[in-house]
Amino acid sequence: MLNQLPKELLLQQVNNGLILLVIGMGVVFLFLTLLVFTTKLLSFIVNRYFPQKVSTAPVKRASSPVASSTEGKGAEVAAAIAAALSLSKR
Repeated sequence: MLNQLPKELLLQQVNNGLILLVIGMGVVFLFLTLLVFTTKLLSFIVNRYFPQKVSTAPVKRASSPVASSTEGKGAEVAAAIAAALSLSKR
């Protein structure tokens, strides 16, 4: 099919394709650059005018039986995993 087209028309189409490629990549590059700088600017503005409040009071956890039983089950699971790994390496 390409042999049917005149050489000048084929070169013109390739040239147009390359121009579209460069323009498209340029537009994407400019958009991404603009997006990065806009994000940095908004981050700066938010951090400057709306800083996060740092809590200075320590948070105390109440120990509950549910938490201790969960920790115990976690230890049992860890022991089971360790045992399975040691058996699989033999």
